Amino acid sequence: MTNGDGGETNESSYYLAANRGKRSITLNINSDGGRHIIKKLAEQSDIVIENFKAGALVEKGLGYEDLKKVNPAIIYISITGFGQTGPMAKQPGYDYLAQALGGLMSVTGRADDETGAGPVRTGIAVADLSTGMYATVAALSSLIHRNNTGEGQHVDLALLDTQMAMLANQAMYYLVSGTSPARTGSWHPNLAPYQVFEAADGPFILAVGNDSQFASLCSWIGRDDLRTDERFVAVRNRNANRESLATQLQTVFATEPKAHWITNLPLNGVPCAAVNSVEEAFAQPQAQARGTRVEVQTESGPAPGVANPIKFSATPIQYDMGPPLLGEHTEEVLAEKLGLSSEDIARLRTDNII
Repeated sequence: MTNGDGGETNESSYYLAANRGKRSITLNINSDGGRHIIKKLAEQSDIVIENFKAGALVEKGLGYEDLKKVNPAIIYISITGFGQTGPMAKQPGYDYLAQALGGLMSVTGRADDETGAGPVRTGIAVADLSTGMYATVAALSSLIHRNNTGEGQHVDLALLDTQMAMLANQAMYYLVSGTSPARTGSWHPNLAPYQVFEAADGPFILAVGNDSQFASLCSWIGRDDLRTDERFVAVRNRNANRESLATQLQTVFATEPKAHWITNLPLNGVPCAAVNSVEEAFAQPQAQARGTRVEVQTESGPAPGVANPIKFSATPIQYDMGPPLLGEHTEEVLAEKLGLSSEDIARLRTDNII
């Protein structure tokens, strides 16, 4: 990123996105002193989250059973590519691999009979992000269990497991039919018309989810003949004849600019939306009304950020703490949590422990 004066800083946009609101300390976990400090911190911690290869922290004496000895109530969350068990457990795992192995890319991209057909990864690291969200759910669930029983536990989370769970209805379609779902591009696999259409000046999304919305669409565009056509009278019929329906609707939508459709159709009970760039997404009035863009403070000055989507009524989220520099809070945390003096901390630095 650049600072307020336009100069380059050491903070990347990715770093800013992932580390807001944290305190950072550095410890040498290959040293006895570093491992000792981790265990002392674990004594007074609720949750430990680790992202090392399966078994790596066990080898260093910092696995769940090790920390459980110093704090039986500890909640220890391990996040790996493939989990703590199975033939791939020891392999490094990345989001891209999980998207491919977990089936997501087989249902993402243009259909086989379309130009440019083929599997496509999502534009964000969806396996990484969804695993993080599952980790949050696991942490909160484990806290309730601990508060009721006094017992902690080890949570084993894998990118591959999460990605397959996120297949949702697509996974269930396979499980009940025995047939793998195919890529459908911008088409919804079960609803029609529910896809991208081209207006006179560019694409927009039409998302008709039921018969009532379809009737409203036909009425507003002056095509009641489509509503009464036996091929389109119900969701099942429209889905079976989606291409014929799309061809007739495309002829109508090409007559006006997209602003005409995305303004007027929702007013008449028909869901549709612009296909926004990221810039356009932040500029839209709804995102601005929701305060989607925020500003945080960093070592290099103020930086933009994306608001947390959770809107608490009693405990609104504060954005006064930006991402830390690496190790920025080492002395602060060790003094606060372990009562170490400046002399103690100086010795740790000399001994290459922090």
